[in-house]
Amino acid sequence: MNMHSLARTGASPKPGDWRDQLKQAVRSPSELLNRLGLDPVGAGVSPRFPVLVPAAFLARMQPGDRQDPLLLQVLPDASETQTAPGFSDDPVGDCASSAARGVLHKYHGRVLLVSTGACAVHCRYCFRQAFPYASELAARSRWQSAVDYIAADTSIEEVILSGGDPLMLSTARLTELTDQLAGIRHIRRLRIHTRLPVVLPDRVDEALIAWLERLPWPVVMVLHANHAREFDRDVDGALSRLQRAGAYLLNQAVLLAGVNDSAEALTALMRRSFEAGALPYYLHLLDPVSGAQRFDCDDTRARELMETLRRELSGYLVPRLVRERAGAPYKIPVL
Repeated sequence: MNMHSLARTGASPKPGDWRDQLKQAVRSPSELLNRLGLDPVGAGVSPRFPVLVPAAFLARMQPGDRQDPLLLQVLPDASETQTAPGFSDDPVGDCASSAARGVLHKYHGRVLLVSTGACAVHCRYCFRQAFPYASELAARSRWQSAVDYIAADTSIEEVILSGGDPLMLSTARLTELTDQLAGIRHIRRLRIHTRLPVVLPDRVDEALIAWLERLPWPVVMVLHANHAREFDRDVDGALSRLQRAGAYLLNQAVLLAGVNDSAEALTALMRRSFEAGALPYYLHLLDPVSGAQRFDCDDTRARELMETLRRELSGYLVPRLVRERAGAPYKIPVL
């Protein structure tokens, strides 16, 4: 079965385990377009943020459609080299909130661990694409500075694993970290921010499930899908396995012009996310990272869309529309 057939059927390719699939991921704009039967004209863009698209995600794109909402999230554009007012390399103040190696402490009661700089897919709107991972990874000190910081602050009751994507770490490395955190008595919850169960569902393997089942805290897993077509049978299966392991599943999305900035797209996303087992959580306004201005959707349009969601959907399916501002003590609701 070729890639176009896979895209039509919604099945994901199975070239091996998730690490083998990553090795075989698409890494150039021209290859990405060629695999979808699209003319690679204009694909000569040399992005500062490299292309990375695993075949499992590529298989859900519509061959021949250059405006496919999944393709638009990962295809570089010439506008990425242009500057725009209000857009910067550190749009949410991550660097100013660094408290220890790999620890971002922005909000009361919780800290974020930058566990890795790696992801399984490179989204063109990523707000950490210019983050200084080389100096900020918690794993570089074998987690020690991060663990020491958390242990010293008894107000911290929740640890958030982020990155990059924490599930890019081997399960052995994740175990090494959580074994150290398990000795800190004031930790009450573990949160994991990840896109892997969506873009590379085979990452949710037996070893990962066994790790989750052994953890001593409630686990909240915040997924990231922006469009209903990011879900398929394999993603449903991965999320079902995570639920059976005891994880609470939420989905957060980013409002992206040209991708999901319509009432139809958003209502379909919220319904499909819930059907897959993930409760809608946040709908983020775009973090103004350099080069991502083509995805920006203004506040007026965002409020109009939220009004439609409130009319069309049950309350528990309506996400919170928020913006992150550098230095703010919480995500800012956009009413």
